Amino acid sequence: MSKAWNKDAQEKFDQIIKKTPVFLRSIAQDKVSKRAEKLALGGGRQEITEKDMVDAFFAETPFGFHGPMKCDMEEIGINYEKYGHAK
Repeated sequence: MSKAWNKDAQEKFDQIIKKTPVFLRSIAQDKVSKRAEKLALGGGRQEITEKDMVDAFFAETPFGFHGPMKCDMEEIGINYEKYGHAK
């Protein structure tokens, strides 16, 4: 069963996915959303938060692509540093 997304987290997730290269988009969408659901479940939350989404992107994105991903997050107003991820 899919967990519900916090409205703001869902909007930001959709924005980042749109910035993902087309040939990777469906894979990224699937892997990141599943990881975010697991993180929310593990934390006992009823909905997926921005932190779950950010942590899932960092966990599922290969390290070599973290730079562009961080730029994309910054462009849409996500402060990933507040969730423990380095600049």
